Amino acid sequence: MDDVVTAPEDVEDTRRPAYGAGRVLIFVYGIFALAATARATVQLIRDSSEAMFAYSLSALSAVVYVLATVALAHNGRRMRRVGWITVSFELVGVLTVGTLSVLHPEYFPRDTVWSNFGQGYGYVPLVLPILGLFWMWRSSPARIAAG
Repeated sequence: MDDVVTAPEDVEDTRRPAYGAGRVLIFVYGIFALAATARATVQLIRDSSEAMFAYSLSALSAVVYVLATVALAHNGRRMRRVGWITVSFELVGVLTVGTLSVLHPEYFPRDTVWSNFGQGYGYVPLVLPILGLFWMWRSSPARIAAG
């Protein structure tokens, strides 16, 4: 009888991509992806001369939200890695832009999604990446398999 030992990285994760709170989190990320994309598009088309830097940051946040939404919706190892990178980048972005917009408001003559730590969106942009990172850690196949 052949006993084949398979390395954890060779095992395919057949679980559903998200369930319960994970689905709600992905839904909220999707809403923010749409909202940030729409806002950045309108700002860049209509008012780009007013605050190109701020509106470009809104466009960057839209791209990050789209990538994070797609990555969080999949269980694959590569997509989880993309999820970790995008959600971490999102947290760094909202903390950096939030701090700069409070200390140097002249840098941001118009609001971005991340200005004032997401104040214009009820601080959801500040809380969302924290919840995203927690959910990714909590639902990690490697962590679950080890437990």
